[in-house]
Amino acid sequence: MKKFTSVILCMAIILCSFGLSASAEAEKPFYLVLGDSIAYGSGIANAKEACYGKIVADSNDYEYANYAVPGHTTTNLINRLSNEEVITALEKADIISISIGGNDFLMSNLIGLMFDSIVMNDHTQYDEIAESFYGNFSKIIDIINEHNEDAVILMQTLYNPQSGYLRQPYQEGADRLNAAIARYNEENPGEIVIVDVGTALGDDPENFAGDDIHPSVKGNEIIAKIILEKLYELKLGKTTEAVVSVQGQDIQIPEMFTAFFNIYGTLFHIISVIYNFFAGIFAAF
Repeated sequence: MKKFTSVILCMAIILCSFGLSASAEAEKPFYLVLGDSIAYGSGIANAKEACYGKIVADSNDYEYANYAVPGHTTTNLINRLSNEEVITALEKADIISISIGGNDFLMSNLIGLMFDSIVMNDHTQYDEIAESFYGNFSKIIDIINEHNEDAVILMQTLYNPQSGYLRQPYQEGADRLNAAIARYNEENPGEIVIVDVGTALGDDPENFAGDDIHPSVKGNEIIAKIILEKLYELKLGKTTEAVVSVQGQDIQIPEMFTAFFNIYGTLFHIISVIYNFFAGIFAAF
């Protein structure tokens, strides 16, 4: 009888441990990534296995999904949030990382914007794009809150991957979008948590892929690190050390790809010098 009782007790303990294990698995925080090619990991050849979102999830043992789409603007993301699969993920999410806004500039007559900034020192279109971004970003957060009021929303600032004459127009755009993000945060306290990716990546060329647009493998690891630090600060993560389960591979881009835009930057700089020279002469009369 004692043996029988011991067997029953052992079985009960085993079943209980299985139940606790299943419960622990079910209680894993769900980490959702939304946005553009930065969030997708387009600077990495094996993006799904090595992007910063995957690193964050692996480091904190989160359940994870990434619904970012390369090329998406804020308007695209608003539409994306009506997708049933994405809505299901939204409703389940405990933490949501968002990277969005860069394509609002890149998809808006980039050559014309560079010309206006470098040659004419005119940033009217920049201001208009930033204002449109603010309105769309507000809608994005509203939609997320409609489906899930409890999720912590991490919004990443924009960075500047350019050098030379292209750095100024890119910085003009990044500064305006980052100011819009800060403005939203001030006007809607507690709605988002800002993660300062722009400052973390800085201007080190090694942090950017060969396309001079996206974060490299190193850049993704830096982004993962600052997100982990923010989550640890918020008591939503268990570590600040990045766990890289799969080593990333940088994309290989022909030099002609970046040379094309650099030529425009140099050309507009030359035009700017000539324009300002003659403008100064005519102003003297």
